[in-house]
Amino acid sequence: MTEQRIGIIDIGSNSVRLVVYERTANGAHRVADSSKRPARLSERIDENGCLPGTAIDELIDTLIHFTMICTHNHTSHIRAVTTAAVRNANNRSEILERIKAETGLIIELLSGEDEASYGFLGMINSLDVQDGLLIDIGGGSTELSLFRNRVIVRSISFPFGCVSLNKRFGAKGLLLDDDLKLLESFVAEAIRNEPWIGETPGLPLVGIGGTVRALGKMHQAAYHYSFPQTHNYPIIGEQVDELFHQIRKLPLDKRRKLPGLSKDRADVIVPGVAILRVLFRASKASYYRICGAGLRDGLFHATRFPTHPKLDDVLKYSRTNLIALHPSAPKQHVLQVNRIALELYDVLNYIHHMQPRTRILFNTASQLFRIGASIDYYEYARHSFYLVINSQLNGLTHREIIMTAAIASYKSKGRTRQHISEYKELLNESDLDTIYRLGALLQLAAALDRTETQAIAQLNVQVDSSQLILKPIQPRGTLAVERREVEELSSEFKKLWGVAPILNYAATQVPSTTK
Repeated sequence: MTEQRIGIIDIGSNSVRLVVYERTANGAHRVADSSKRPARLSERIDENGCLPGTAIDELIDTLIHFTMICTHNHTSHIRAVTTAAVRNANNRSEILERIKAETGLIIELLSGEDEASYGFLGMINSLDVQDGLLIDIGGGSTELSLFRNRVIVRSISFPFGCVSLNKRFGAKGLLLDDDLKLLESFVAEAIRNEPWIGETPGLPLVGIGGTVRALGKMHQAAYHYSFPQTHNYPIIGEQVDELFHQIRKLPLDKRRKLPGLSKDRADVIVPGVAILRVLFRASKASYYRICGAGLRDGLFHATRFPTHPKLDDVLKYSRTNLIALHPSAPKQHVLQVNRIALELYDVLNYIHHMQPRTRILFNTASQLFRIGASIDYYEYARHSFYLVINSQLNGLTHREIIMTAAIASYKSKGRTRQHISEYKELLNESDLDTIYRLGALLQLAAALDRTETQAIAQLNVQVDSSQLILKPIQPRGTLAVERREVEELSSEFKKLWGVAPILNYAATQVPSTTK
């Protein structure tokens, strides 16, 4: 299969963005290129409700630039959409006709419902969450959806966003006390006609889009958070309130220097978070959760997989995609290690009763432990740790990603402590014990296919007093290499699990045949 690339262009109210998604020869999907240009289209709507010609000219210039990028990337298809700024403009037909005539792009004019639907698709394909409220605060509109069992049940698009309300209530990038009260009253009045918003208290408020991503980055910078991702990042309501009041008091020049906040969002972040806080209180949400995916990701899935765009298993898709991105790992060996690892886990778990999510982490780690070989075989464990930490492994929390990376790369307690040292505040002692145990168990599973010949088709596993007895059933070969590897692991394994693994060598003899 050859590489295929799709360009997604999102003409938003605050910015215009391009993302080029690639399908690799091995069937993996990844972002191959991206670009962003500030636009502030909602801010530039004139007194007649129209987008002026100069703004259209600039938009067309950006779109021509984006189509050139797509051409250089050999994209087979470009899907371009626009949202509230053009949707609400009185001259939207003129805008779309000029864009088509001067760029050749046919722009899809998304409704508020479409915008909410694609945003939800991007979110639900990247988070392991069943129920919640989803919010997307754009420049000219705000979408709010209630979802249950991963399906939208209610949705509304409000005709205001961070740019439009900044224009209405802000003054030179500031939101004074009286103006804040007016903004909050305006938003509260708009949601009064949607009583369902407050009828499901206690759900998380999941946020997508630039406003909440910026909030997540600023929060991580303020609290010196060590993990390098804002995706799937939880924040409690009190901390958002505290951060909001801090940034609102800052003059614009100082706000532009805030860690985590881009300069082009410095003036609209305050009205954006103000909208967020009103809806958080109205929905009686339990906490915020930042999602790094959104509208463009939803458009990609809908375009790439038109008959089945919603994933059935977020983690499985993400894990499979990561494996396909790093195909150097010997596939049959990894499958064998994964199978044996889970068999060993299930036997030991019958005695040790580990947490249910632990098996999910171990299953993931035992499929990813060799991906680092795509960088360097001799240091593949260290590189596997780095790749798991820094890749898009959706469906796991940050803590779970760190644990998975540590299990996959485990060589010894000392090496593991070095790997996780900068993330240690996200783990507790119980997590460390789990990492050490499962890391050693993965080592044992790998030792049982050390020759990478998949000689053990069936394995009988028994716990007998202080021994973990491993009896291969009619293996191919003598397993001499595997036996030596197991013996070398035995002492350390017993310290962690209380049993010493014994590869029953007598059982590995291939039965002789008499003539």
